[in-house]
Amino acid sequence: MDIGCLHFSISIVNSDTVLVFPCEAGHVTCLDCFRQYCVSRLLERQFLEHPSGGYTLQCPVGCESSYIEDVHHFKLLSKEQYERYQRFATEEFVLRNGGVLCPQPGCGMGLLVDPECKRIQCQNGCGFVFCRNCLQGYHIGECLETPQPNAGAAPNYTIDPLRASEARWDEASKIAIKVTTKPCPQCRTATERDGGCMHMVCTRFGCGFEWCWVCQTPWTRDCMAAHWFG
Repeated sequence: MDIGCLHFSISIVNSDTVLVFPCEAGHVTCLDCFRQYCVSRLLERQFLEHPSGGYTLQCPVGCESSYIEDVHHFKLLSKEQYERYQRFATEEFVLRNGGVLCPQPGCGMGLLVDPECKRIQCQNGCGFVFCRNCLQGYHIGECLETPQPNAGAAPNYTIDPLRASEARWDEASKIAIKVTTKPCPQCRTATERDGGCMHMVCTRFGCGFEWCWVCQTPWTRDCMAAHWFG
């Protein structure tokens, strides 16, 4: 007797290992098709956080009560894919519980913090201190509005390949600047620390704000005592 493979409509000899979804219809899939189903859902970030099943998938048909409750099944993924699955699961848990993800390029650490806290430091991660509201480096005063592109507008220009290539370099430079600098909490000027103590003085004309490189807040005696030289 053959069992119809749910996902790709091929036949499975009943001696093969199969996975039966916990739905009323008892839909079945072979392990190869299940693996491909998992990979496609993972790439599209379509796994769901389920109260009893954790970060999981349901039957591809969409049957009710068909979520896989034993997440060990997802170890059928490759090592890299499973690590991505675990990272996505952690991020989803953090966001669903009112947390935030560190916005620093290359980090993304999940942080569970007080909902009323505006100043957030990436603990056990990169150490970046940022504003909860705008996800930019921590600052004093209101957040600056970021202009949003008009997604519905049709472009009326041609793309110059040379300038497009230069733009990619510019974007890489922006990321490098964001990783290696911190904004002055008062005027938001990108500041790079090249050795020395943690006591920063903004060199922008008209600012001169004194702040702590670690805390990204006004320089105080507490900063001096705790981490003047790191």
